[in-house]
Amino acid sequence: MAGDQHPQRPASELEDLPALRARIDSLDGELLGLLSERARCAEAVARVKRRQESNPVFYRPEREAEILRRVREQNPGPLSAEAVTRLFREIMSECLALEHPLNVAYLGPVGTFTHLAARKHFGHAVETQPLASIDAVFGAVETGRAQFGVVPIENSSEGVVTHTVDCFMDSDLLICGEVITPVHHHLLAQAEDLSQVKRVLAHAQALAQCRQWLDSELPHAEREAVSSNARAAAIAAADPNAAALASEAAAEHYNVPVRAPHVEDRADNTTRFLIIGSGMTEPSGADRTSIMLSTANRPGSLYSLLKPIAEAGISLTRIESRPSRCTPWNYVFFLDLVGHQQDPLIRDCLDQLRASADTVKVLGSYPQAAT
Repeated sequence: MAGDQHPQRPASELEDLPALRARIDSLDGELLGLLSERARCAEAVARVKRRQESNPVFYRPEREAEILRRVREQNPGPLSAEAVTRLFREIMSECLALEHPLNVAYLGPVGTFTHLAARKHFGHAVETQPLASIDAVFGAVETGRAQFGVVPIENSSEGVVTHTVDCFMDSDLLICGEVITPVHHHLLAQAEDLSQVKRVLAHAQALAQCRQWLDSELPHAEREAVSSNARAAAIAAADPNAAALASEAAAEHYNVPVRAPHVEDRADNTTRFLIIGSGMTEPSGADRTSIMLSTANRPGSLYSLLKPIAEAGISLTRIESRPSRCTPWNYVFFLDLVGHQQDPLIRDCLDQLRASADTVKVLGSYPQAAT
């Protein structure tokens, strides 16, 4: 290109600043052309789908998972795998918006970790709607007011989010993806002197995840559970005697200074979120299947449920029990298996479970989140 005096030489061989800048300008032009060509291909895909399918599906979680897995594996550096994934996620998000804009509901308000998970999974080109409860997110997807929803399912420190698990008992929605994201809580407050803080607000899980720090640094402050950390940040923005445990994004959105960063008790604190929708996800090559089981309360009943899974050599990554809400002291079990329900091993195992369990409900097969 004009102005590039070293068009064929890699940047690592260029040592003078003007030549490096000229090379960057040239590469930017090439990148822009390639991005535009990719976007035109996305528009063409949309036209083909509308012409060939009566009810076209534009968002394919397994297809996006395959692309992101491939770019991570082929990434030569020096950009990290996380950085490359983030860049390609946004490229795919913008291209998908050209095909068909998505509407995604999440547990709000703006600035919650669920909001961050929605952005991480879908990118910034989707329309998002914050809702006040997990039930409301399920309801929005069930009624078609949103195509997908994002809800928390478990935290590495505090365990399962029981409300989400319970919602699956009454819903026909399917899990079509998962997001695993680090959770870093910051103390937000208008007061510069923490001795002025009379109460600390946060979601109950966040308060539990920061218990040791609060015991040590703010033993005098009352702890108050609210619907979300973002809600806590909004309260702290208006109350000089209140502090909130929340994300950096919430601090920016509600304009509350961060007085103490990273106050979670465990540095490896992470939360797993589920993407819920109405359609089945095809195999991506690295999948997880979630199922719900129930059986009569009799000796050996749980063993009989787990036996086919163990004998098939299927990896069981999670098991939770919840009251059935039908009969006292009867339970429903939620299991995560490595593999897709279309895989022969998983398919045969599900057939055996249907023969022995009172209820077998497949909650979805979906791509495993990159960790």
